[in-house]
Amino acid sequence: MNRWATTETTKLALTALGASIVTYSVIEVYRTFDQRRRRKALGRDVARHVYADVGSKGLEERDISPGLDDESPLVQPLDQQANPAAVNASTYDESLIREQLSRNYSFFGDEGMSKLRSGRVAIVGCGGVGSWAATMLVRSGVSYVRLIDFDNVTLSSLNRHAVATLADVGTPKVTACKKYFHQIAPWVEVDARIELWKSGREGERLLGGNIDWVIDAIDNITTKVELLKYCHERNIKVFASMGAGTKCDPTRIQISDISDTQEDPLARSVRRRLKMSGITSGIPVVYSTEIPSDVKLLPLPEEEFKKGAVHELGPFDDFRVRILPVLGPLPSIFGLHAATYILCDLAQKPILNPLPVRNRKKLYEKLLRDLSSREAKESSESGLMEKLPIDEYDISFIFEDLNRGRSSIPPHPILPKAHLARWDKSKPLAVDNCVVLSAADVKLLDQHSGKGADVPTWTGGTTGMEASPVVERRLNEARQWAKALS
Repeated sequence: MNRWATTETTKLALTALGASIVTYSVIEVYRTFDQRRRRKALGRDVARHVYADVGSKGLEERDISPGLDDESPLVQPLDQQANPAAVNASTYDESLIREQLSRNYSFFGDEGMSKLRSGRVAIVGCGGVGSWAATMLVRSGVSYVRLIDFDNVTLSSLNRHAVATLADVGTPKVTACKKYFHQIAPWVEVDARIELWKSGREGERLLGGNIDWVIDAIDNITTKVELLKYCHERNIKVFASMGAGTKCDPTRIQISDISDTQEDPLARSVRRRLKMSGITSGIPVVYSTEIPSDVKLLPLPEEEFKKGAVHELGPFDDFRVRILPVLGPLPSIFGLHAATYILCDLAQKPILNPLPVRNRKKLYEKLLRDLSSREAKESSESGLMEKLPIDEYDISFIFEDLNRGRSSIPPHPILPKAHLARWDKSKPLAVDNCVVLSAADVKLLDQHSGKGADVPTWTGGTTGMEASPVVERRLNEARQWAKALS
């Protein structure tokens, strides 16, 4: 009897299990079928709108598939006369959005993606860097992007812009981006502002509305510094792109705090201006450690000079009028760095410790230690580091900002082993009385009573009369910098 009951119980259990499997399979088949049906419907809707009014040919005559399968793209390439604004965002329901963002969900998880998708990012400057950053933010699921740029697409923009086509030439960059983004993610709100960001009331308006992150992709240094200062003072998170122009080595591109940048002329200028406003760190940037090459701004045609003051030829005050040579892939890499950093932060998986250039801090420590020993010998004191009137922070300014990591003496060679010394031994050590020299030049300085102005000829062949005015100009810059910080 018990055996019979056990057998019947087993049969019932197996029957129930089998029924459950069948039911689950039916549900999964229906779900898959329904999902494919909706994807095909969406494909037909997109194709219908994108190719509306292109010509007299119908979709069948243009050989455009009305549906989609696993191998076909969502839509065919946009025709020049396409009307992407007509695509209905409501066609995209949540299941389709999650499928499109499935790789991101796998990486960040549901909680991280929920935070990411609720993010609000403003991109100031939608050229070679900003357009790529914005594109990847939209592709990755950020629900709101604000595009701020006054400029139009030109033919020369097409070598580096993320989305602009020949059909976009002459139209605002933000309009080209918005049109393209609607085809990628119609559920994303793209707020396009054809305006120039400037500090003041207009700047506040452009960055209002609970923005989580601002991307600075401006190539004008005055506006860039104003934007960074504005965001920093208001605790608005901002990520800045430094100079992508005249660079060609992608292996030298990295992310760091603004205080850790080096070799990048734009970063150096931005860093110095920010320091004069009391901002020394707290702004992540993407920059290149590639040593600047001999590629320069393209010369302005002679006939333009004849028209009047060159600065009056620009579209706005303080904007450059000459062309900076740019290798197309480099701005895109800068933009992708910016987007990646912000995506990780929004998803609460921040990049906490960007890899800095190795041994730079050790270099400053060594320069300070050697200077301390030198000063100890001069003063016959213990030479303890804390007694020096300058610290490691000042050393980084003297070496990186003031002297570009090179000798203070023209032609400013890169030194295999740099040393710091007073320019005038009769004056106290200070930021505005400290120079970078080679070991041989330090000996020459000592041989002439520690006064750089008295050295007749330096080791590189530069005469004292040639070197002294150059050094004095730099020391005067240091004097102004120290005054601004005091």
